[in-house]
Amino acid sequence: MIIDTALREREVTGKPIRVGIIGAGAAGRSIALQLGTPAPGIRLVGIVNRTPEHGERSFREASFAEWRRAESAREAEKAIEHGIPVLTSDPSVLTSCNAVDVFVEATGTIEYAAGVVLDAFEHGKHVVLVNAELDSLLGPILKVKADAAGVVITHTDGEEPGVAMTLLRYLRSVGLRPVAAGNLKGMVDYYRTPATQRAFAEKYDQDARKVTSFADATKLSMETTVLANATGFHAGRRGMYGPACAHVQEMAHLLPADQMLATGLVDYALGAAPHTGAFVIVYEDSPLKQVQLAYVKMGGGPFYVFYTPFHLPNVQIASTIGRAAIHHDPTAAPIGGPVCEVVTVAKRDLKAGERLDGVGGFSAYGLIDNATAARAADALPIALSEDCVLRRNVAKDAVISFDDVDAPARVVVDALWNEQIASWPQPSPGPRK
Repeated sequence: MIIDTALREREVTGKPIRVGIIGAGAAGRSIALQLGTPAPGIRLVGIVNRTPEHGERSFREASFAEWRRAESAREAEKAIEHGIPVLTSDPSVLTSCNAVDVFVEATGTIEYAAGVVLDAFEHGKHVVLVNAELDSLLGPILKVKADAAGVVITHTDGEEPGVAMTLLRYLRSVGLRPVAAGNLKGMVDYYRTPATQRAFAEKYDQDARKVTSFADATKLSMETTVLANATGFHAGRRGMYGPACAHVQEMAHLLPADQMLATGLVDYALGAAPHTGAFVIVYEDSPLKQVQLAYVKMGGGPFYVFYTPFHLPNVQIASTIGRAAIHHDPTAAPIGGPVCEVVTVAKRDLKAGERLDGVGGFSAYGLIDNATAARAADALPIALSEDCVLRRNVAKDAVISFDDVDAPARVVVDALWNEQIASWPQPSPGPRK
């Protein structure tokens, strides 16, 4: 959906979409930098961060000349009405502020983020997730909550699920039949750790654990799970196929045709040019249409690859913000219950009594699996794995189950997880306690 005209009208009429960001890490800072340009019809009016100094850095890097600390929603509203953005360590200051229209969640947390998102819903705020950890775990039940509140929750354009969904929806709109979609990935190594990724992370001012999750397939699995839940497409197998190829167009011949036609597939192209972005495969069995597609150099069919050769979260998020606020149109959101999950897999032989260190750590990586298979195995989602203590030894590359661990209590997330499981029952020992 192209919304440049609607955003220009917001700019001209002096009624920009007012955006608050929670999180001032690398993702949050890059979004603040872009929105501070500012984007037409959009204004960054507030930042929430538990360490205010990081929020100040975000404002400075985005070239804001002035901002103000706010301790209440009323203080924030007064400053924003005078054109001054605000900084706070308390998310309720912005979630309850009448001068904020859209909330961008960019913390990468689970328990903290879930609470903030629910509070934003309660106060009528649309939520844009730059948080694949939360979305891949609880996206379906959060979508139910958003619908009940009359607001939008959406993953952002610019991240691969949003890029793929924007392309996929366009292709559907012109009468084509998408049967697969996914990411372009340069490398996957399940056994990368913060130690192996530290130098790269420091070079690019990134968190070593986050960079590890990019390399060890966890983030890839989370993103394709978000995409699966937004399309209804399945994973062809645990971890997907991920065929290596020179160019993404070769994916037309590298995924199982029967699975694409039966359920649709989410997957990834490994090492393929253009080396970034997202792809969608469509199916066309009309001989006459195949001739036309061959004429315009799309190949011989019946599977054809379309792709977007970039993904720019900090830039493309403006489109998602506009679509959510103006048209109540999510870029990428679940269409029902969980289709896929991200299960926890041991990176090495683990011993009873060890404490798992979560996403991007030393102990485990995440792999996408179909929700029916994950629940049948009582698999522990990687997003719930941090601080779980093993009850027994687990071999390298084995899936870790809920029964293998003693899990810490998470008040908000546990309630949402149990509600999600109860809302869409799968073969399972039952909701966790």
